[in-house]
Amino acid sequence: MSTDSGPDPTVPANSQSQDDDDALGELGYRPELKRTLGNFHTFAAGISYISILTGTFQLFYFGVSFGGPAYWWSWPMVFVGQLMVALCFCELAARYPVAGSIYNWAKHMGGPHIGWLGGWMMMTATMVTLSAVALAYQITLPQISDWFQFVGDGSGKNDAAANAVLLGTVLILFSTAVNAFGVKLMARINSAGVFIELIAAVALIIFLAAHITRGPSSALTETNGLGSGQTLGYFGAFLTASLASAYVMYGFDTASSLGEESHNPGRNAPRAILRALIASFTIGAFILLFALLAVPDLHAEELSTGGLQYVVLETLGSSIGEIFLWAVVVAITVCVLAVQAAGIRLMFAMARDNNLPAGTHLAKVSPRFQTPVVPAVLIGVVGVVILVININQPQIFSVITSIAIIMIYVAYLLVTVPMLLKRLRGEWQPAEGKFSLGRFGLPINIVAVLWGAAMSLNLAWPRAEVYNATGPQHWYLRWGAFLFIGIVALGGFAYYWFVQRHKTGVLAEHRFEEAVDPTTPPSPPAAP
Repeated sequence: MSTDSGPDPTVPANSQSQDDDDALGELGYRPELKRTLGNFHTFAAGISYISILTGTFQLFYFGVSFGGPAYWWSWPMVFVGQLMVALCFCELAARYPVAGSIYNWAKHMGGPHIGWLGGWMMMTATMVTLSAVALAYQITLPQISDWFQFVGDGSGKNDAAANAVLLGTVLILFSTAVNAFGVKLMARINSAGVFIELIAAVALIIFLAAHITRGPSSALTETNGLGSGQTLGYFGAFLTASLASAYVMYGFDTASSLGEESHNPGRNAPRAILRALIASFTIGAFILLFALLAVPDLHAEELSTGGLQYVVLETLGSSIGEIFLWAVVVAITVCVLAVQAAGIRLMFAMARDNNLPAGTHLAKVSPRFQTPVVPAVLIGVVGVVILVININQPQIFSVITSIAIIMIYVAYLLVTVPMLLKRLRGEWQPAEGKFSLGRFGLPINIVAVLWGAAMSLNLAWPRAEVYNATGPQHWYLRWGAFLFIGIVALGGFAYYWFVQRHKTGVLAEHRFEEAVDPTTPPSPPAAP
């Protein structure tokens, strides 16, 4: 396995930008998005999408509920599997540093039809994910202060759901405005938020470590008797609990999706992908571990209801605990920014290839803000509409949210499977002089595909506790993953096959053409 030695400091920045634009031109696209992002910006985009503080605080209760404290082992398991996927993505990011990474990678690996399906699945999932992350405000803000419970007092049947929609809508509107005003503003806010998140995460680890009351041998082997009486025993319970980790560790491809707005993305994007995933795993592993070692009562019922928020407040006290919860609010905010930013670039990339309705409008880059404004607004509006479902149908919303994450795993498979086929046929060639897996490429790619398929099946398995947690029981909720994904995939692809594929092709205004020096006089007409 090899990586590049980094950018040459003797190469002027404007020369490097020209090389980046030339590389984009080789893919058939005219440079339109302004290159303003550096190494930390791209790293921040990837790590804020994963958003360890958001994910761990949102899903800790789920893991403990179904797997007990021993669910912690699902964290390294998921990391190893996702690392195999990320390594494949690093090779692709080095060779195709272009906006809408998953769509373009699937297109180059599997052809236009696979590319469209991968992009469609990822785009649909991203809009649902945006809403799901925005709902996390409700899990944290009311615990900081009752003042944030604007709808009722929280005891009513729909108080929490309605308040979650209100808080989430405000957050999505903020994110839409920031993303529409340009990538530089988004990157500055995102980078500042990630810096705060990282500092808070490290501080949280230190504070929790100072309150340890037990050793890992007792905490990480405690199953709370879960799984007894089931066909697969604790293994079945562990597979369910592992969803808490699988729901967090994805989105690292965002570091590459901003490739057309980054300096030297062919070299920097692979590093950003790996750094984001490894940093997220390391920080998350210690937060979860020390939370289990520090909580006063490892069997407290509140672990399955109040989650990590309960652990922090109970262990560190309300004053210090609330400071960390504010850091979680910051993490949720920048996570929404990153999710929407990734969705905008994906929609722009597909529209630029005329692979979406009204492609000309969706792919238009604002001359003032130098960003695709229409996709930002459209994704924001759809995100708010999806949020509204949560008011009276929170169970259906939770099903849709789970399904959206499965769709992202499936979209990843639509990249890694065609890539594996290219390797087996000897057709895959990494970018020369940049990130390469070398002789490890084939085994890593095989593991990435097997992992992606196995985890997708685990995520989609029709468990009542996941897809129909409260009564009444409905078969269509239990099988919601297969039904919803089937409808989205087949319905969307039918539209593409019968309508959009006949129009596909880079729009004229976005097509790369050899630059002409405007000071050069036109050639005289040929003699008759």
